[in-house]
Amino acid sequence: MRIVRFTAGEDPSYGVLTGELDDYGQPAEDAIVVALAGDPLYVGIKLLDREHRLEDIRLLAPVLPRSKVVGIGRNYAAHAAELGNDVPSEPLMFLKPNTSVIGPGDAILYPRQSQEVHYEGELAVVIGRICRDVPAEKATDVIHGYTLANDVTARDLQRADGQFTRAKGFDTFCPLGPWIETDLDPHDFSEGRRVQTFLNGDVVQDGTTADMVFDVPALIAHVSSVMTLLPGDVILTGTPEGVGPLQVGDEVEISIDGLGTLTNKVEARA
Repeated sequence: MRIVRFTAGEDPSYGVLTGELDDYGQPAEDAIVVALAGDPLYVGIKLLDREHRLEDIRLLAPVLPRSKVVGIGRNYAAHAAELGNDVPSEPLMFLKPNTSVIGPGDAILYPRQSQEVHYEGELAVVIGRICRDVPAEKATDVIHGYTLANDVTARDLQRADGQFTRAKGFDTFCPLGPWIETDLDPHDFSEGRRVQTFLNGDVVQDGTTADMVFDVPALIAHVSSVMTLLPGDVILTGTPEGVGPLQVGDEVEISIDGLGTLTNKVEARA
């Protein structure tokens, strides 16, 4: 099931996207969104007798994290190596504020403080219930679903600061979307799903989730051993090799097999 958050010109609503995706991760032209009675994280899946054509609505970030976005650094060995870092012996965590979240089609705003902003295409896990100290074998019990993310990073500020907060915390630095896929098992990603990033139409990242150092269950177990996770919290699972700079005017697309495509343009921050 693909859960979307959208607006038809009024307050945001939730719905279920029907139909299949094409080879480019895009829904069919005649795709329909069936409206839901509230946020499914809190009221469950309650379909309404109201439908929208996809072309008549605007998709928003499919989830607004209730408290936090937890990032995982250097979770692909080749990406760690390309930046001159070792692979960590346990998941390397950092936080992005929920104010960094934007949706598909929203602009990534290039901050005045940086001259080197990078894209990082990633798989994102959406948590479905309050949980703490979750064993890896029970991770499925707390997962609401999966979406795509761009862990935008001001690389020069990351080097200058020696930590990640400012570099990854700017407003608009966490695009999420275009929907949440609920019918997948974490082991689907251990077996490998292709993760690609396109910059102005050119492939710049081309990896597979099978290359994650720590898989989804291991990440949930590790993060939840440190902090309580709340419904709507998001865990970013790391990026493959091939990260690189964005410029004002660029268009960046993140694509993961079976999950769709997340597209955003880059604009200067006023």
